[in-house]
Amino acid sequence: MEQPPYLVGQLLLSMPGIGDERFERAVIAMCVHDDDGAMGIVVNRPMVGLSVRELMSQLDVEPAETPDLPVHAGGPVEPGRGFVLHSNDWAGQGSIDVAGRWGLTSTLDVLKAIAAGSGPRQWLSALGYTGWSAGQLDEELTRHGWHAIDGDAGLLFDTPAPKRWPRAFAMAGIDVGQLSATAGRA
Repeated sequence: MEQPPYLVGQLLLSMPGIGDERFERAVIAMCVHDDDGAMGIVVNRPMVGLSVRELMSQLDVEPAETPDLPVHAGGPVEPGRGFVLHSNDWAGQGSIDVAGRWGLTSTLDVLKAIAAGSGPRQWLSALGYTGWSAGQLDEELTRHGWHAIDGDAGLLFDTPAPKRWPRAFAMAGIDVGQLSATAGRA
């Protein structure tokens, strides 16, 4: 069963009462969605006590003038694996273009480029990712729990992390104060 990659480049928003604390009020930048499954990065969960500069130092990359931004908890899968979501003005080894909206790189060259001042203009870093097996996310989307909107680089890179979830819903014309944690029946 071939599914179109309709979620690639979209933002997946968890609804209140999703039933999984790991995704409560999550904003996920969807990067892959195909016959093999789906993958995204949670972009509104800054990790406490770990900045990009500290991460670079741990990886023997001299941070130079790198801003002291937080590293996000990108999801529960492979929490030790690093990712950088970034503007499309830069591409390096293994970078993928995500529907023309942003890029995703998981190799060390992006951190080295950021440290050297030659990296992407806009970026955010994360450890770990969210993943779904083939058809799993499609099935989850038929139940209460997720809402997808068009991806927005301004939301990813210009909006403070704590404001991304309510702003994403507002962009869809939804007041988060009116959302319910329980699904109804018609």
